[in-house]
Amino acid sequence: MRAPITLDLHLPNFNYPNTGPDQLFETLVGIARTAEGSGFSSISLMDHLHQIRGVGPETNWMFEGSTMLAGLAARTSKATLGLIVGGVPYRNPALHAKITTTLDVISGGRAWHGIGAAWFEGEARAYGFEFPPLGQRFELLEEAVQIARAMFTQERATFHGDHFRVEGALNNPKPVRGDIPIVIGGSGERKTLRLVAQYADGCNLFGDVERCRHLLGVLEDHCERLGRDPAEITKTRMGVLVVGDTHERAMAKVAHVPEDRRAFVLAGDADEVAEQGRAFAEVGIDGLTVSIPDVHDLETVELAGRALGPVFASASA
Repeated sequence: MRAPITLDLHLPNFNYPNTGPDQLFETLVGIARTAEGSGFSSISLMDHLHQIRGVGPETNWMFEGSTMLAGLAARTSKATLGLIVGGVPYRNPALHAKITTTLDVISGGRAWHGIGAAWFEGEARAYGFEFPPLGQRFELLEEAVQIARAMFTQERATFHGDHFRVEGALNNPKPVRGDIPIVIGGSGERKTLRLVAQYADGCNLFGDVERCRHLLGVLEDHCERLGRDPAEITKTRMGVLVVGDTHERAMAKVAHVPEDRRAFVLAGDADEVAEQGRAFAEVGIDGLTVSIPDVHDLETVELAGRALGPVFASASA
């Protein structure tokens, strides 16, 4: 079951011009509906409790991601939905799987289960979550994906690990499709991509075209060692999309992107960003996950979807 992602609209920011808390949900619904009607396959949210560096001040608004996805699921009809990505220290993994199953039922079978090792120690400390060293977080992640698959597919999930224990856990009703795709986020070559090869239905990478080419080669090597067909895994790349109806208007928007995020930017008019997207497709990337700085402008969302949606829809056909 490959992760159903070709063009994903990632929503990391919730502070929009002239939009108060009482208007915010309807604004997000409008964004999501515009996206799914113009070529985006998916909607994703971060799993953060404070805003992160590079997007805005930590005091900016932030939602619990799965709860907001459930609200959007009830108001959309086509887009698949998931977290990029759920931080494994933040939830009991069996409970996290149950949350995603609930989202799957609400959406009529459109959920995917995003999960990763997490990195934002300050937010974890603020909320009182244990935040062990990275090596241990990867151990937690490996156990968590095994528990999630058991919860999605087995009558009663039982798992005895070094960190987590599940004993006959029920997850009824089961996912609409009988299972839920698991997406592991991150580009670590030794641990993350090995876990993707062994357990995941999708991954989310960072980097330019050449970096993605390299990472896909690493993933293929892991798959070969494990006897896995890499074609079973949806390979996506995360970045920022700046698009305008002219090249000049797009470049004017780039000036407002934080400098430390510009390396991840695709920018230009519709034809230019489509060409940039094709360069990723040609090296084996199956889809893009993009955040749009002016996502509150629905015309920009529509322009982005119509430019890039066909690139990856045809690549996945």
